[in-house]
Amino acid sequence: MAELSASVQKRSARNISGLLNTIERLGNRLPHPFMLFVYLALFMIVLSALVSLFDVSVVHPATKETLKVKSLISGEGLKFILTSMLENFTGFKPLGLVLAMVLGIGLTQRVGLFESVITKTIIKAHKSVITYTVFFIGIMANIASDAAFVIIPPLAAVVFYSIGRHPIAGLAAGFASSGIGFTANILIAGTDALLSGISTEVAQTIDANASVSPVDNWYFMSVSTIVLTIVGGLVTEKFIEPRLGAYDGETGKKELDFTSNTLENKALRNAFIAAIVYIGLVALVLFLPNSPLRGDGGTIIPSPFLDGIVPIILLFFITVGVTFGVTMKKIKKTSDVPALMTDSIRDMAGYIVLVFAIAQFIAYFNWSNLATWIAVNTADGLSSINLTGLPVVIGFVLVTAFLSLFIISGSALWALEAPVFMPMLMLLNYNPAFIQVAYRIGESSTNMVTPLNPYFAILLSFMNEYDKKAGIGTLMSLMIPYTVVFLIVWIILLLAFGLLGIPVGPGVGMYIN
Repeated sequence: MAELSASVQKRSARNISGLLNTIERLGNRLPHPFMLFVYLALFMIVLSALVSLFDVSVVHPATKETLKVKSLISGEGLKFILTSMLENFTGFKPLGLVLAMVLGIGLTQRVGLFESVITKTIIKAHKSVITYTVFFIGIMANIASDAAFVIIPPLAAVVFYSIGRHPIAGLAAGFASSGIGFTANILIAGTDALLSGISTEVAQTIDANASVSPVDNWYFMSVSTIVLTIVGGLVTEKFIEPRLGAYDGETGKKELDFTSNTLENKALRNAFIAAIVYIGLVALVLFLPNSPLRGDGGTIIPSPFLDGIVPIILLFFITVGVTFGVTMKKIKKTSDVPALMTDSIRDMAGYIVLVFAIAQFIAYFNWSNLATWIAVNTADGLSSINLTGLPVVIGFVLVTAFLSLFIISGSALWALEAPVFMPMLMLLNYNPAFIQVAYRIGESSTNMVTPLNPYFAILLSFMNEYDKKAGIGTLMSLMIPYTVVFLIVWIILLLAFGLLGIPVGPGVGMYIN
């Protein structure tokens, strides 16, 4: 029996290894995301010319206007390509949203506030809840963007090692929470601003008044944070850690120093006070009689408050970041603030370059009317075979999870999928913000099970500090259980929200009202 079990395990390991090798080979053949969208833009130019030869048209579902597919290889098309290029780039809604958020979040990250809060929270957690604390902080740490990948896993490993637990179990918890749980958060993060901008841009091709704000997935992602914390903790303690067994390796890591830093404690206290004061002032203005932040009739949904949520969040991060930085003496003069912000924006150079190509692709897709033509015909086709309702959404989640193995950038993948899937699903009456939630589930679930992830090698190096023999297969075998369980739980949660009529964000249900 033991030999049979060992044989089955070896065969399973070979199958997984073969699958991973296939994924790696296919993924390595993909060009850089910037070049991918350049090629797609060129493909769109050729495709529009070919389809236009058949004189096809489509009736816009909202305006009832008949739209012909237009060729980009024509006088009109050439004029559009040349005259709209700069406007496509500068008018791309996600660009301003993301850069504005980075000014505040990047400043806060540069002064060390995020790292300090994360470290203090994990270190002070009771041993009985340390796994769940790691997961909660790891998921919440996506507010610091990709910095979470290099802060949470090694810190979690040292914490586990310090209390006599297997450090690789800590690494696994850190990997899974900061990577697979990346899209969830109780706070409004840069991801919300980035994706909602793309969603709005695409949704308006179907409905000119459509809008997805950074808070439109807030309820669902807040609940997801709690649910994934519990589920991730259980997977770690009931499956991952028992499978690893007792740790008997050598490590150069020292146990954590649990003593307090007086200056850092003072800075955290001051930042917390600043946060409370800021939130209090915003709440005071919001709930004043005839508040200018409320909508007609005193409503909050919709209201100028929600329309202006990005600058409100930006000022919040600047307030707490400056307070912490001044106390820590990392901000000694006013010129230090724009200098830190400049460093943050400098890190976004790659994103800005990528946006240039994405913006052209989406603009060409929309101008040619191919987006509307594909969406309407696909939606009609699905309706004709009665493939509508939640099965379509679940299928979309699974397709996204698969594509995420090859296209690692969440914004790049959404820019690729949104022009096709969002119009199609909107024509089936799904709310664009609900469609965005489905995308986020699929994309985030497979974040850490592909060697194409730019942080994969870094995470593997962290693991090698505790196990010199650990390789890609080791890391994959640790991440696959989290990926499968998280994806299943997330889909169930999405179904619960949809079937029970629970809004995924303020005033946002499953269907378009």
